[in-house]
Amino acid sequence: MSPGTGPGNDTAEAPASVTEPILLREESGGVCTLTLNRPDQYNALSEAMLGELQSALDAIAADSSVRVVVLAARGKAFCAGHDLKEMRAKPDQGYYEALFKTCSRMMLSIVHLPQPVIARVQGIATAAGCQLVATCDLAVASSEASLGASGINVGLFCMTPGVAMARKVKRKDAFELLFTGDIIPAERACELGLINRVVPPAELDTAIAALAQSIIAKSQAAVAAGKRVFYKQLEMGLEAAYEYASEEMARNMMFHDAGEGIDAFIGKRKPVWLHK
Repeated sequence: MSPGTGPGNDTAEAPASVTEPILLREESGGVCTLTLNRPDQYNALSEAMLGELQSALDAIAADSSVRVVVLAARGKAFCAGHDLKEMRAKPDQGYYEALFKTCSRMMLSIVHLPQPVIARVQGIATAAGCQLVATCDLAVASSEASLGASGINVGLFCMTPGVAMARKVKRKDAFELLFTGDIIPAERACELGLINRVVPPAELDTAIAALAQSIIAKSQAAVAAGKRVFYKQLEMGLEAAYEYASEEMARNMMFHDAGEGIDAFIGKRKPVWLHK
């Protein structure tokens, strides 16, 4: 796990049993919640956890009944980054390269997922845990949560977390976090753009449910297309981005839901979306 981890909230939850899965999955009303379940290890991203997340994301990508994904965690920490004890047990560069590529593939799967992903940040999120929050499309945090790119504290610059962070916050803010390893409160993370909103711990689930339902009420086809186009255009120059977005918006206009939505707006009625 990452250095700098400490107690967060969610202390009322009992520790996971040794027989429980390390990743829990629950579905309700179009929302799929994936819960990291290694509370005694601060939900560190072990090889096994990365594998479970990858398998779950691959399955969700092909499941049109899932409209929104919530990434949550049990215990005091959201995620303390990579499992450092596991990493130190295999001091081999080839192993480390494979491990970081595996983690990067999982992070990219979140970006490529058709469904929006909301991070439920109840506690501390450091190093690759902070990367996980930054990678999610949206994030709602408890006022007791905190975040940081703490790898530098043990001589390991958070290079891969920096990829996600640099795409969510300004460069100087990203560098400050990466160079200092400081752990910042949720409110500051919200100011920087790592978090969408911060709420009292007791209101965390209510806030996430409201955000998820707001998305579910929209056209599923438009949401999926919009997420794909948004990320792709970010990597383009300005003119190329406009050209690409114009072409994709024209395609969107041909969707059944676009016609239905516009007709409903003109007719002052509620649209009936064509769900997959």
